[in-house]
Amino acid sequence: MARYFIELSYNGAAYNGWQRQPNAPSVQETLEEGLSRLLGAPHEVVGAGRTDAGVHAAFAVAHLDTEAEPELVLGAEFLYHLNCVLPKDIGVRKIYAVADDKHARFDARRREYKYYITTVKDPFAVGTCWQITQPLNLDAMQTAAVAMLRYEDFASFAKLHSDNKTTRCTVFGANWQAEGDRLIFTIAADRFLRGMVRAVVGTLVDVGRGKLTPAQFCAVIESRARAEASAQAPACGLFLTDVQY
Repeated sequence: MARYFIELSYNGAAYNGWQRQPNAPSVQETLEEGLSRLLGAPHEVVGAGRTDAGVHAAFAVAHLDTEAEPELVLGAEFLYHLNCVLPKDIGVRKIYAVADDKHARFDARRREYKYYITTVKDPFAVGTCWQITQPLNLDAMQTAAVAMLRYEDFASFAKLHSDNKTTRCTVFGANWQAEGDRLIFTIAADRFLRGMVRAVVGTLVDVGRGKLTPAQFCAVIESRARAEASAQAPACGLFLTDVQY
C-alpha cells in the first residue's frame, strides 16, 4: 500500500460540496469513482478541506492509498485517462508519491481562499463572482479585514450546529484589493470553520455598505455570536486557492 497526493481544481457549481454525501453529488465521490474505475477496485480519497456546496477550488489537495503499482499511478497515461473519465468541471493536475503517514488534511499548515466580487453586470462573471453594483467603501472593508489578525476565536462566523471542536483559528492575512471592475478578498489561515469565509465576506460587505463600522465589525467578532454577523456571501464567488504543508 502506498500513499499519493493528488492536486486538482474544480468548479463547484454542480456539487453539494467536497464531502461525499448519500443523496447529493460531491467532488469527493466523483473523484473516487474516476479513480476506482481506472484502478479496478473501490478507492477512497481524503481531502485537505471540505468546501461547501457551490464553492470552487483553483487548487486543492487530496490523498489516495492504493496497492496499484507506482509505475501505473505516476504515469502520464494514468493522469490523462483520469482526466478523460472525470467530468469537465474537475481537473487533476498532478499525482505524486508521499510518505505513508503524510495526511492531506491534518498535515496542512496553511490554507488560502479568495472571494471575487464584480462591481458591474458582467455576463462572463456569472457563477464565479458576487455581483454588487452599489458603491462599497473599500478602505473601511480593508481596515476591518486587517483587524481580524488581532483575534483567534471566530465563533461569530461559524455555521450553526457545526461539529467544530474549537472555534479558534490563526489568521495569517486578510486583504482586499481592486482589479478593474473586481474586488478580491484574500484570506489565509491555519484552518477555517465551516462557512467562515462566506460569513466574513458578508459581514465585511456590510462594512463597505455603511451598515457597520470597522469597530462594530470587531465587536461582532468579540461577541462570539453567529447572530451578530451578517448573512453569508453567495457560494459562487469563493475559491480555495492554496494549501501548504
